[in-house]
Amino acid sequence: MPCIELTPAQRAVHRGAAHHLEPVVMIGSDGLTDAVKAEVDAALKAHGLIKVRALEGDRAQREAWLHTLADELGAAPVQHIGKLLVLWRPIPPKPKAVDDDRKPGPREYKVIKYSKKGGQRPEIKTVRVLGNQRLTPGGLVKKAKKRQKSAKKSAAARG
Repeated sequence: MPCIELTPAQRAVHRGAAHHLEPVVMIGSDGLTDAVKAEVDAALKAHGLIKVRALEGDRAQREAWLHTLADELGAAPVQHIGKLLVLWRPIPPKPKAVDDDRKPGPREYKVIKYSKKGGQRPEIKTVRVLGNQRLTPGGLVKKAKKRQKSAKKSAAARG
């Protein structure tokens, strides 16, 4: 994957957002291994903007690591300052699991109450109605009543 190109303004915004971050991945004496690349990829998926600390290597080596990570992971190199490398990649949208057994959630209704005086505006309020509630014609929310079973039917079912 080629790396993402950022404009100088976008790069400045990401540098400012990364200022307070702590490094989440460390590049050790073995250099840029597959395990390090996998950790950087996982961190980019989770956070989007990350710092990587390089414990070894000279400036040219760290610069090469920054561009290698950006190219291979499809990220944007934001900043290389000292032994810190800053990378950014947009967080991918998470797939939403569809549950067919799930019941509908709360519903919201707009209740309009007209004034008894003709010249005033009607009062509009939003009401949330849960699954065990109902909305009366007057705009009140009432809980559903439990249904009572008849004594004869329950006795007939038992015996």
